[in-house]
Amino acid sequence: MFWLSAGWRRSGGLFRRPENDEDTGDVNPPPPTLAMMQSADMADVVAVERAAYASGWPATAFESELTRNSMARYIVLRDGGTGRIAGFGGLWLMVDEAHVVTVAVLPEERRKGYGSILVAGLLAVAIEHEMALATLEVRVSNDAARALYRDFGFYEVGMRKRYYSDNHEDAVIMTTEDIQGDAYRKRLARLAAQLAGRYPGIDLVPAGLT
Repeated sequence: MFWLSAGWRRSGGLFRRPENDEDTGDVNPPPPTLAMMQSADMADVVAVERAAYASGWPATAFESELTRNSMARYIVLRDGGTGRIAGFGGLWLMVDEAHVVTVAVLPEERRKGYGSILVAGLLAVAIEHEMALATLEVRVSNDAARALYRDFGFYEVGMRKRYYSDNHEDAVIMTTEDIQGDAYRKRLARLAAQLAGRYPGIDLVPAGLT
């Protein structure tokens, strides 16, 4: 479906790196990994949430999302060296629309491309579930996040006034074109190639995605 960079094959409707595809040359450190969030991840996820945001969700909210919200899908990113959860993201599958509800990375782990990896993983989830487009809200002041989302083909379509409860900041509404279309697949393939260049061997399809 995407991840069209060299050395990848289609598996389960998405593209994954072949298990027997070994790199030659210099040995690279293990790349970050993506996986569908499990209940056992809650404590680490809450720690990331509290470090990343001033007003984070409690553990009970994440537990409810995983066990009671049939629309919710969450993923975690583990650092390739330490194995600890360094970030997570989530979305809701709403008819034919994937609504991204959160992307968070530990402050000390930023500027490593982890946000891009998480967004790529969330889009893999959306595409696997045959969503037609993706949407989200982002703070007006968060220029870095808005630029990241634009890289993934999100564009601004509106505003929600006083959307955020902590400081009543406005939210920018962003959406994509058809994420199943050829043009979007080419965009994702290009971004996947960039991430693979930075983290050789990375798999942008979260483990456990069904």
